[in-house]
Amino acid sequence: MVPDSAAPVAGPAPSYVRGPAAPFLGSLPVDRPMAVYDLAGSIAHVQMLGTVGLLTSAEVGTLVGGLRTIGREVANGAFPWRPELEDVHTNVEVRLTELVGPVAGKLHTGRSRNDQVALDERLYLRDAVRRIAGRLVDLEEALLARAQEEAGTPMPGYTHLQRAQPVTVGHHLLAHFWRFDRDLDRLFATAGRADVSPLGAGALAGSTLPLDPEETARRLAFPAAFENSLDAVSDRDPLVELVFDLALVAVHASGLGEEVVLFASREFSFLERSGALGSGSSLMPHKRNPDVAELVRGRTGRAVGALVALLTVLKGLPLAYDRDLQEDKAPVLEAVATVDGSIAALVPLVRALAFDRARLEAAAADPEMLATDLAEGLVAHGVPFREAHELVRAAVVAAAAPPAGSPPPLRVTAPSGGPPIELPLDARAAVGRRVSPGGPGPKALAVQLGRARHRLNGRQASLSSLAAKVEQIEELVNEGPT
Repeated sequence: MVPDSAAPVAGPAPSYVRGPAAPFLGSLPVDRPMAVYDLAGSIAHVQMLGTVGLLTSAEVGTLVGGLRTIGREVANGAFPWRPELEDVHTNVEVRLTELVGPVAGKLHTGRSRNDQVALDERLYLRDAVRRIAGRLVDLEEALLARAQEEAGTPMPGYTHLQRAQPVTVGHHLLAHFWRFDRDLDRLFATAGRADVSPLGAGALAGSTLPLDPEETARRLAFPAAFENSLDAVSDRDPLVELVFDLALVAVHASGLGEEVVLFASREFSFLERSGALGSGSSLMPHKRNPDVAELVRGRTGRAVGALVALLTVLKGLPLAYDRDLQEDKAPVLEAVATVDGSIAALVPLVRALAFDRARLEAAAADPEMLATDLAEGLVAHGVPFREAHELVRAAVVAAAAPPAGSPPPLRVTAPSGGPPIELPLDARAAVGRRVSPGGPGPKALAVQLGRARHRLNGRQASLSSLAAKVEQIEELVNEGPT
């Protein structure tokens, strides 16, 4: 720990910070979210230096104590951030000098800002994936719960935004579940590929000192250290993968938001326009606007733009480190914040959706929705599909203008004769006839619901494993052993 008798020592800014271009070169606004990861990396680095004999146990204790003091200052909002010190690394080093004196100069032994920032970003990525994955697990739980509630509620399925075939609300919601589940799969895979420590690569060519990158990796919950020092300090593939994953999450969220907007409109009226959707109009008393869904849809552009910005920064950079890479953090932070907010807003919205079941069922009983079923009935009687297609088309046209009274069943006769094949205008019966796997039929949907629950349980286990690694970093900064 920091000796009680140690008086604060003024810490001059390193020479590379000074100069007329210093304000332009500074990155502190986007560095500050990296502070806890920077401190964790520094603590692990110091502990490794002690293990290999480059620091005494007393020096390790003093440095780790000072770094943990800084960690408490950052957590409590008491850390004296200094914009003139350019970045988070320099702020920490200068503050450490004030706390523990000249021994702080040994913190940077065998380390460069190049491998230091690469490490900070990978630790940040791990935590960001944990946070977004937690949001997605909550959204999956909400979608699955609503799908179970509405498993038997018929609704039209659409292609080209035209009524196509009957499905159920539960089946429709599960389609969104599986989209977001693929997003989770990508995020966990990205975190797995990023789970390599770059610390020890130095500026680009390692060190002449007897460093032990594997020891540092272990302390930071990485299963492995880097293979190539040039690659270690220049690799931003994990960040690109993360932002791509997030952009696709945003696109999927936008699709769900678009359907909420449509289904809540008077033209559809599949959803009740409750307060859960958003606000009213400042002028029109009757309005209830789907603000949440619209903003989720609108903010997707931020995540997509972040991906384009990051790829543009990286295009054509030579090995190993270039100052352009300072611009990698802003797009990542933008994408993470955007998607985090959007998914957090969608969870309560999905939970509160109120479906107009009667209107949905009436729409699903549209005679045209049964046309494909009737054609397949003819196929079962040996009629070639293309011939059945034309026969049913004519039957649908006839059914569109029924005589007065109850609408007749949809009926067609095979060319070979025999009794006509007819289907009552019953949406529930139409859904019940769908027996193929993965479809909206009751048996297939029950299987799908079970598989979705099993998948969600697996995602929760993966999330717990990732959270344990994040907690290990927090413990290292707080009270871990020296």
